[in-house]
Amino acid sequence: MMKRTLVSLLVSAGLAAAGAAHAQISGGVVKIGVMNDMSGVYADIGGPGSVTAARMAVEDFQKTSKAGLKIEIVSADHQNKPDVGSTLARQWYDTDGVDAIVDVPTSSVALAVSEVTREKGKALLNTGAATADLTGKSCTPNTVHWLYDTWMLANGTGKAIVDTGGKSWFFLTADYAFGHALERDTGDVVKKNGGRVLGAVRHPLATQDFSSFLLQAQASKAQIVGLANAGGDTINSIKQAAEFGITKGGQNLAGLLVFLTDVHGLGLQTAQGLILTETFYWDLNDQTRAWTKRFAPRNGGKYPSMDHAGVYAVVLHYLKAVEAAKTDDGTKAVAKMKELPTDDPLFGKGTIRVDGRKIHPAYLFEVKKPSESKGPYDYYKLRATIPADKAFRPLNEGDCPLVKK
Repeated sequence: MMKRTLVSLLVSAGLAAAGAAHAQISGGVVKIGVMNDMSGVYADIGGPGSVTAARMAVEDFQKTSKAGLKIEIVSADHQNKPDVGSTLARQWYDTDGVDAIVDVPTSSVALAVSEVTREKGKALLNTGAATADLTGKSCTPNTVHWLYDTWMLANGTGKAIVDTGGKSWFFLTADYAFGHALERDTGDVVKKNGGRVLGAVRHPLATQDFSSFLLQAQASKAQIVGLANAGGDTINSIKQAAEFGITKGGQNLAGLLVFLTDVHGLGLQTAQGLILTETFYWDLNDQTRAWTKRFAPRNGGKYPSMDHAGVYAVVLHYLKAVEAAKTDDGTKAVAKMKELPTDDPLFGKGTIRVDGRKIHPAYLFEVKKPSESKGPYDYYKLRATIPADKAFRPLNEGDCPLVKK
């Protein structure tokens, strides 16, 4: 009788422990919201492809996890507007049971969502926004910045161009937080390496007519016209620069944030020779090629952007952290993400610093000539690999309040 009672007590204790572990998952489900531009200038970079990447991460996590977590993916379009993004974040967190938000291109939106996330104790898994302020003066314990940032882009593409003779610069800048940060960080690199910034002009997000801005760039006679913009804005400014004969006149364009999807939209005839910095390319190795082979059919045949790869990798690591911490509490999950080493098929082994910055190598690429391309999306040739410990801003230079002086 006593033996049977003891067994019953042990079973009951085990069930109670399991119940306590699951009780740490709010609502019994880990809910991840993909927030990005679904229909505007950045839709090809992230858009529905990021939702696909997040779902693939969930599927791959569940193949090996023993936690039995119930996981849901939801998505919404923030329209590149900070007020829309912060309103969506509050609704998701307060009403819809979302535990983490991922992607969030457009730096002004990401900065707004980051503050709401900190206030609500949730998790922001940023891949799409570039401003280095997310791990600098605006860092929080609830935000991870996985992919690229303005410091990395400036010190990758910007430094490479200055080192090869591009000493005088004029910036064509998207007029919001991302463009301002990219112009600032690249300008600092140019001047630090002996170059000069002759001026800059700001253009509205998603403008269709770059003529007046390009005329100012042309009149500056700068050797390099630095494009501190992205997505559809980069594509349109490069196309219209060709129409104005800017490169024929002896000036060169520097695309400071260029994605594979942009090169695809431009075509190699127009994009050839562009120098750019990315942290992912589908043709880097066997693992990136294998993942792309799975992703592309689910994305309408379109190959993944760097952002799509980042969404997959950060969601996978977040879920590993939730499993290890036994909770989807945002502050605790992000702390566990920083504690665990990162390891995934697209970015390999790495770490997340106390300021939220994910550390991995970056790659300096040159866009191939049409004659050099051997097949679909065969667009890049590797010029240099920037080691992980050199690719991002040193920890003590970002003014992040989480970093002990």
